[in-house]
Amino acid sequence: MWTISNASSASCADRTDVQAAIQDPLELAIRQVGSIILGKESTIRLAVACLLARGHLLIEDLPGMGKTTLAHALAHSLGLHYQRIQFTSDLLPADILGAAVYERQRETFVFHPGPIFAQLILADEINRATPKTQSALLEAMEEGQVTIEGETRPLPQPFFVIATQNPAYQIGTFPLPESQLDRFLMRVELGYPDALAERALLEGEDRRDLLARLPVAMTPTQLHEAQAQVNGIHVAPPLLDYVQALLAFSRQSNRFRGGLSPRAGLGLLRAARAWALLHRRGHVLPEDVQAVLPPVVSHRLHPGEDSLEQSTHDLVRHLLTSVALPA
Repeated sequence: MWTISNASSASCADRTDVQAAIQDPLELAIRQVGSIILGKESTIRLAVACLLARGHLLIEDLPGMGKTTLAHALAHSLGLHYQRIQFTSDLLPADILGAAVYERQRETFVFHPGPIFAQLILADEINRATPKTQSALLEAMEEGQVTIEGETRPLPQPFFVIATQNPAYQIGTFPLPESQLDRFLMRVELGYPDALAERALLEGEDRRDLLARLPVAMTPTQLHEAQAQVNGIHVAPPLLDYVQALLAFSRQSNRFRGGLSPRAGLGLLRAARAWALLHRRGHVLPEDVQAVLPPVVSHRLHPGEDSLEQSTHDLVRHLLTSVALPA
């Protein structure tokens, strides 16, 4: 068991030993997923950091980029019970959560759980479902539980949602409302592979066959313990000042509409701690905050009245370059 609960109550040597024990299976899992999703190590590491931080991941990209394969490979490598939910326009909330069905033999209603009762959920093409169905995920993602017919039912732990989303300009999509977007800790894109990675894909074995042979690199119990370690990663006061400065600038500058919420700030800290843990550090550096800032805030920032930026990437870049690093 890993027993360190905070940085002040454990020695540096103990913390290093614990992080090394966590790191090995995590690194193995990252390498395994990287053998399936070629040339995307940075995105894979962000996905694992999101999971360690107990967040949820939104992948937005064109069809055929490997979004579904990434989710499946993570589930295989981490030994998680996996369910895929294909979102369509006729999908109902009960199709996700489950429902109570009357059984004549028992003469009572018996609850039949839906696919949400798994450890890793792939919400595939989430923006093809209606807003009512999209909202069925809200309580599950925020509270780790669902309330059905007046009864609250806990979800398995760890619980991780990976949602894929097609670009909004494609036909048949319902844009996610901001309240739903805010439930995702990170939003990432896979993008096209580089020439070498694409050549390896074309010449290599079918990804589905490789997935079927992928071994378990980390058990759910180990993953749960690794998640518990994230809160023990130390954040120095100057780093907190830096995070607060980023939040304040986003709220005060006319380049942004609305700015970043306290929830976004808390998510940024959790993600930075997870990123530091992946790199075998017991403390957060400014580079950790900068590494996770784009996927954490890109779906939370919107151009304001005086904005010169044409994309969320430009907005994030402006935020990073406008706030000074801690001395």
